Amino acid sequence: MEIEIATIGGYEEVGRQMTAVRAGDDIVIFDMGLNLSKVLIHDNIRTEGMHSLDLIDMGAIPDDRVMSDLEGDVKAIVPTHGHLDHIGAIPKLAHRYDAPIVASPFTLALVEGEIHDENKFHVQNDLVEMEAGETMSIGERTELEFVNVTHSTIDAVNPVIHTPEGAIVYGLDKRIDHTPVIGDPIDMKRFREIGREDEGVLCYIEDCTNANKKGRTPSEAVARSQLHDVMKSLEDYDGGIVATTFASHIARVSSLIEFAEEIGREPVLLGRSMEQYSGTADRIGATSLPDDIGMYGHRKSVDRAFERIMNEGKDEYLPIVTGHQGEPRAMLTRMGRGETTFELDDGDKVLFSAGIIPEPTNEGQRYQAESLLKMQGARIYDDIHVSGHLRQEGHYEMLDALQPQHVIPAHQDIGGFSGYVDLAGNQGYKLGRDLHVTSNGNIIELV
Repeated sequence: MEIEIATIGGYEEVGRQMTAVRAGDDIVIFDMGLNLSKVLIHDNIRTEGMHSLDLIDMGAIPDDRVMSDLEGDVKAIVPTHGHLDHIGAIPKLAHRYDAPIVASPFTLALVEGEIHDENKFHVQNDLVEMEAGETMSIGERTELEFVNVTHSTIDAVNPVIHTPEGAIVYGLDKRIDHTPVIGDPIDMKRFREIGREDEGVLCYIEDCTNANKKGRTPSEAVARSQLHDVMKSLEDYDGGIVATTFASHIARVSSLIEFAEEIGREPVLLGRSMEQYSGTADRIGATSLPDDIGMYGHRKSVDRAFERIMNEGKDEYLPIVTGHQGEPRAMLTRMGRGETTFELDDGDKVLFSAGIIPEPTNEGQRYQAESLLKMQGARIYDDIHVSGHLRQEGHYEMLDALQPQHVIPAHQDIGGFSGYVDLAGNQGYKLGRDLHVTSNGNIIELV
């Protein structure tokens, strides 16, 4: 059976992930993502009404023309988790393929929301829910399996295609977390089993976001402990406290809500994506939020919430807002520009429970947002966070578990791949032989 891998997007940047695997006549597409920084650099762009060709020209979504060079039929589109760099292009590209979208429950609910908001294309692909630990047939000789992993959002999986030539493991995005705050630990037992099956692992496609960082990525339990310590230290502060994190980070948002109530403040979720992600997780039962939690996404309802906070006293509330990357239209950035009725006073606290995504646009916007907040007198608590991506020791552990014949680094640019090339080399892989550093639009023939 011929095996080819098309590296379509996410092999020259962090963002717009898309990979296709051909096994014989059957093709599976993993992820269809958005490079959000290519959108945010423009003012007032709304992707919902834009054509896919314009977004491809901007570098915002994958250029999938290389798919015409794969001889076979697409059997499934498989997003690994609900981050926009993995699902954001589905409304623009999925309709080109006569194939179902197969995903875990929370991811599928978010995909459905993205499709619902699309104004340019009518996406009619079937939506198929599959849980971690389950399998489904792809064609006559291949099988798709979901392995549970832990990441900075819930319900993340690493999909595996089992073929007669061996397994292809798509390893984006994860950390090895044995004590997650929500959900099950990463299923390392299953990864080891796959690595030691008769056919073994033909190819492992790996997320290299933190491959240049030594050590291992801490558990989400560590971030929860750090966050608890910070918030308890502010229990007696009688001014304003504002927190921001990834809206998709349901475990972190849940911790913020819990600790706000513990120190006597009412948590309020503010911003469109906060309402979208937390509301979806609560609706499908992936988490249990307080019945009376306020979630406001539309501008007018957000403004009314800010007015109520100011009228009743900032010391009574903890606004949990969007804007951890300094996005120009997000709630926290608007607060920094003085565009809301929430007034920041000298000494008010802003908690960033998020790291900066390693991309120049994000770094610049975050710097600008923090500068605006400081100009109003805010005190910044930075990086109360652990990453959702493996560091070097985690990569060694995965290579040891899977023992793949071939490795393809992804989710970075050439500089970001360097650490992974070094560590894979230490494990006996050789660049150009079984370690394939590639770029967008290429096809790698394995068998």
